[in-house]
Amino acid sequence: MALKQISSNKCFGGLQKVFEHDSVELKCKMKFAIYLPPKAETAKCPTLYWLSGLTCTEQNFISKSGYHQAALHGLVVVAADTSPPGCNIKGEDDSWDFGTGAGFYVDATEEPWKTNYRMYSYVTELPQLINASFPVDPQRMSIFGHSMGGHGALTCALKNPGKYKSVSAFAPVCNQVLCNWGRKAFSGYLGSDQSEWKAYDATHLVKSYSGSQLDILIDQGKDDEFLSDGQLLPDNLIAASAEKKMPVVFRLQEGYDHSYYFIATFIADHIRHHAEYLNA
Repeated sequence: MALKQISSNKCFGGLQKVFEHDSVELKCKMKFAIYLPPKAETAKCPTLYWLSGLTCTEQNFISKSGYHQAALHGLVVVAADTSPPGCNIKGEDDSWDFGTGAGFYVDATEEPWKTNYRMYSYVTELPQLINASFPVDPQRMSIFGHSMGGHGALTCALKNPGKYKSVSAFAPVCNQVLCNWGRKAFSGYLGSDQSEWKAYDATHLVKSYSGSQLDILIDQGKDDEFLSDGQLLPDNLIAASAEKKMPVVFRLQEGYDHSYYFIATFIADHIRHHAEYLNA
């Protein structure tokens, strides 16, 4: 699978690159960003995957989060796009929370979305490409994300026990079947059968989880407008995790909102969380 380099910039002793490739799953060209720490010049490194939130591309995270301290821990960091771009599907640009920039990390089963909107499978496809093209250890990878991407990170980890060494999220959408974002996206991508929705709902996946122990770190801003609007519903995930005896560190951060200022403030804690598992 050919990679086309779009950009390369030296950063914290390593290289921040962006590539374009033809996605088998999405049947279109996709971009991803990858940070190669200095250690990658001499050794295979673990990989930390980032999934972004609504309206984002691979650019938001690499320009705003300050995650490049991953260099200190020898982590490769990969940031994916949030939807297949430019598919020319009728209605894909009609709203900010469905279609372009809003793939919700599901494999669509409904027309006209099911051919291209397979973001869950793309998150599986991307590591195969990274493992084949860069100096990484395929046995050591973790995942984290923000908002819609926090939902994506949690569901990918919960649906694939043992695949990821660790998982964390900033302000994740925790119970998609009960919030307006989730109902809109899931009915459009997955149809009206709500039993199918639960396969991509972190709270329901916790309830049915039977894999090895997964330690989850979640940061949530207390002044997040989407928390007060009932879009995120972390209490439901926490209750399900407690019942399942699944360890969740949930930190409600006083005064913080849903923005990248919030992410940048606590990104170092998340990098350390993942480095502890990836470098064990």
